[in-house]
Amino acid sequence: MNKISNYIVASLLIVFAGCGPSGKKQVEGDKTKTLPLEIERNHELIDILFPEGTEAEILGSGFEWTEGPLWVDSENMLLFSEIPTNTIHSWTEAEGMSVYLNPSGYTGDTDRGGEVGSNGLLLSPSGDLVLCQHGDRQMGRMTASLNSPTPEYETIVGEYKGMRFNSPNDAVYDSQGNLYFTDPPYGLEFNIDDPAKEIDFQGVYRYDTEGVLTLLLDSLTRPNGLAFLPAEQTLIIANSDPQKPHWYSYRLADQGKSLSDGKLFYDSSDALKKEKGLPDGLKVSKEGIIFATGPGGVWVFDALGMVIGRLKVGELTSNVALDADENFLYVTADSYVIRIPISKR
Repeated sequence: MNKISNYIVASLLIVFAGCGPSGKKQVEGDKTKTLPLEIERNHELIDILFPEGTEAEILGSGFEWTEGPLWVDSENMLLFSEIPTNTIHSWTEAEGMSVYLNPSGYTGDTDRGGEVGSNGLLLSPSGDLVLCQHGDRQMGRMTASLNSPTPEYETIVGEYKGMRFNSPNDAVYDSQGNLYFTDPPYGLEFNIDDPAKEIDFQGVYRYDTEGVLTLLLDSLTRPNGLAFLPAEQTLIIANSDPQKPHWYSYRLADQGKSLSDGKLFYDSSDALKKEKGLPDGLKVSKEGIIFATGPGGVWVFDALGMVIGRLKVGELTSNVALDADENFLYVTADSYVIRIPISKR
């Protein structure tokens, strides 16, 4: 077991015991270019993961606002959402950048404003592309195969007690195939004050394998990114509210049908006074290291909420993805899509 594993296992044991858009024109990317990368080093683990000399490679630039990166290992392909243009783009080492789907989040016939495209992207247990569709206000599934995509979708779930969702934002499946997702108002044309808003809270939901939808939380002001810690006993949820720029942790109870023991995982209020950005998307490595976008860039936490370090690229960061072998951290950063190599030494 390596040094990272030794440290993370120890921290996880403690946890378990306690059980805006730039408006720039899109241009073709060039991964030989880099963004300046400043690494804030708070613990020796950050030196192992991102040693001196680590660079942030630009895979694509000039987008209006990037989100929802997803690594598709079977295709050696990165997908990500460009929300304002209602588009999903793909990137591969061999082919570079190209449009993958359009429309991606809004398929209506009537023009509307707001953030209409898809946001979070993920694969279902059967390998289908699942999308948090802002404009259509639903969790949707692409009906075409991944290697021959067409903009055709079916609804997984779009309502709570007969009321349309606000705009599903991010989602994750557990190992049993149950879908967890957040529903803030960012995809509504007039955000929280939109007259079309039907639900008077911003929810966190579970849609199980039997088709039962359960409201898990209605108390967070702006629930956003979410991810499980290893063993799926704890769920981390980002709250992208400038008044409460927090990450929270919750224990899963009743076989995942409810959440309990909600705690403040980390409060980024002090950082927000100095740097732009809010808690947004996050991913957890196999060893329990948390990569979470927030004020100033990508925060790197251990399972106890200790800040190992931060990756600052000088741009607002929205979300992250890991490839299957966790050799790279992919980051959607305002008009850029970048990747940062992860060391295994």
